[in-house]
Amino acid sequence: MQGFSAKDLLACYARGVFPMADAREDRRVFLIDPERRGVIPLKGFHVPRRLARTVRADPFEVRVDTAFAEVVAQCAAAGPGRLETWINHPIERLYGRLHQMGFAHSVECWEGGELKGGLYGVSLKGAFFGESMFSRARDASKVALIHLVGRLIAGGYLLLDAQFMTEHLAQFGAEEVLREAYHRRLEAALQVEGDFYRLGGGVAAAGASSEGAGVAGAALGSGALAGGAAGSTFGAGAFAGGALAAGAAAVGTAAAAAAGAGAGIGGAELLQLISQAS
Repeated sequence: MQGFSAKDLLACYARGVFPMADAREDRRVFLIDPERRGVIPLKGFHVPRRLARTVRADPFEVRVDTAFAEVVAQCAAAGPGRLETWINHPIERLYGRLHQMGFAHSVECWEGGELKGGLYGVSLKGAFFGESMFSRARDASKVALIHLVGRLIAGGYLLLDAQFMTEHLAQFGAEEVLREAYHRRLEAALQVEGDFYRLGGGVAAAGASSEGAGVAGAALGSGALAGGAAGSTFGAGAFAGGALAAGAAAVGTAAAAAAGAGAGIGGAELLQLISQAS
């Protein structure tokens, strides 16, 4: 991946391609454009009854972009039932750079001053590309996912890409679509501007940073590295070990990351917002 930059990676997302590695210590990075794609609906997102009770109870302090690097590191760590990870060191560095540029974000669940779970992903225009999630307490990653969905609905996003379909995702109403259908949805999402911070929980600049805006424009006009291998086991292995994701719009990240603010909405309000969108 020498010479492959965060700008190149963003161009790949604009073409519907995402990166994966075979193992944490394997420096090779493969670009994936699977025949079938998992998508989580923002209209029609289903919250199981037991989980809805948990969300209403607000068991965690939900924050955004206060510990992005730690969330990625936790997602990359080995755990029970998952000895290897698709997040190698080159991929980790690329996401760190995208976060600095305003295109990658984390949703975090805190309890007693400790990070208990969370997720991260990449945001480009009205599309959010879920990457990975982890949990160190019951329901922590699921609560983060529900907060992500509410945030994307409030921000006017059209697409939440989950990469691969799994039974775990099915409980939230996720569906599997063919590559051509996914690319049509992506094209539509790239025509609108999503606002990751409209719900609160961060201080967004009034538009993209000069670098971020230029990179977004270049990504949408680029055909760079649009190829890719045929899929892998991200969906099954990722969610079983704690993976999926979240992200943000192309805004000036420095202000947002420095904000360290809470999610800006309680569980009951969040569920109402999601219900109204269905």
